[in-house]
Amino acid sequence: MQDNPIFSNYQPTQQCWDEMYTTNGIRPQYQHLFNALQQMTAGALSEKDEMASQLFLNQGITFTVYSENEGIERIFPFDIIPRIITASEWTNIESGIKQRLKALNLFLKDIYSDQLILKDNIVPAELIASCPQYTREVFGIRVPYDIYVHISGIDLIRGEDGHFYVLEDNLRTPSGVSYMLENREVTKRLFPDLLSSNGVRMVNNYPIELYNILVSLAPRQLAHPTVVLLTPGVYNSAYYEHSFLARQMGIPLVEGRDLLVNNHKVYMKTTMGLKQVDVIYRRIDDEYMDPLVFRPDSALGIPGILSAYRKGTVAIVNAFGNGVADDKAIYAYVPAMIRYYLNEEPILKNVPTYQMAEQEAREYTFQNMEKMVIKRTNQSGGYGMLIGNKATEQEMKDMREAVEKDPRNFIAQPIINLSSVPCFFQNRFEPRHVDLRPFALYGPNGIKIVPGGLTRVALKKGSLVVNSSQGGGSKDTWVLNHG
Repeated sequence: MQDNPIFSNYQPTQQCWDEMYTTNGIRPQYQHLFNALQQMTAGALSEKDEMASQLFLNQGITFTVYSENEGIERIFPFDIIPRIITASEWTNIESGIKQRLKALNLFLKDIYSDQLILKDNIVPAELIASCPQYTREVFGIRVPYDIYVHISGIDLIRGEDGHFYVLEDNLRTPSGVSYMLENREVTKRLFPDLLSSNGVRMVNNYPIELYNILVSLAPRQLAHPTVVLLTPGVYNSAYYEHSFLARQMGIPLVEGRDLLVNNHKVYMKTTMGLKQVDVIYRRIDDEYMDPLVFRPDSALGIPGILSAYRKGTVAIVNAFGNGVADDKAIYAYVPAMIRYYLNEEPILKNVPTYQMAEQEAREYTFQNMEKMVIKRTNQSGGYGMLIGNKATEQEMKDMREAVEKDPRNFIAQPIINLSSVPCFFQNRFEPRHVDLRPFALYGPNGIKIVPGGLTRVALKKGSLVVNSSQGGGSKDTWVLNHG
């Protein structure tokens, strides 16, 4: 570690798991990469860092930060040093995610039909009744193959004990897979020899796997059903991803105005006339999808699409109503769902979670605020969140008042120091906290998870917030064939 000056001052963050270093030296899975980096000068690594930025710029790999209604498009920050996961760690992650998704899918089927889990008092009925994402309009609708969660991004963190925990489930319109794929393409350019010599598993078959699942859901038995990707448009923060995936799958990228419903069937407007649509991969939230049923002011959706969905003439991915399963208040009950539906113990643990609607939990949280993260149950992107050890007295006071006013819409969790990984900054390595979002695809033939996922990095020193909207970046994620 001392041989090369760029490593000489690397100090793993205290009280957290460092992915590369232990007190005894380099972890075995990183040894080959570490040896290769030792042979490079700071100047050579800086050139690679600059090359990565240029590649992202040339490819137009961007996201949007919203600031006071003004969208600011930025290049997605990328750190050139990969994050490495061993084969045995991945086997555990993969098994845990598959188990979790099976249970969540059964929960969604149950909650929109028999509601046995409520009748058996496993999940409190009042939590469902008060959930803004519970979509009563789709109660009783049968979906193809009883699959609700076709595409998911399950956020994992590694705690101080080295174990992976599920932080949250993204089951509506999860984003980030394009960055996972582009990160790998850039890494191939930067370190072409290291990928093969380390035995890193491929991720680039994701678009093919996704396309095959979309085609398999088509209601009409056609050799080439019409599949489209529905986007809110160019001003959406994930528009780059929408266009990227449509291009990779070779399917039309459409907006709501390109589609219409006639006689309970969905059609796409083309230069050759109307063409019936069989499958819609939508990147628009439920409330904007059908102005006749949900928000009447929505200009993004298609009037009457829910009637076509109800009739089964079009498959929509992901299903309507999934938001009830990724409500952060429902998250606490996923281990109980696994036991209830599968009769199994959870492979991946939840982070301990306190429901602010419960007085005892609320009092405990208020007494220990400096050790807690308090989150709104239906916000994402790192918004509406208080991290106790970083908060001012005024921020704590404001949060207490907000929780007291509307306790159902808040949860609290102990602050967990996310694991850290070396990142390359200004000619030297420094530790930064990371999480991991693997992407799972659920089709008629089961669940497939591309080996890896999006490792998100908190680029600010000491920060635990990895979201791109809050200044985070990402790394390539290597899953090895060994270890």
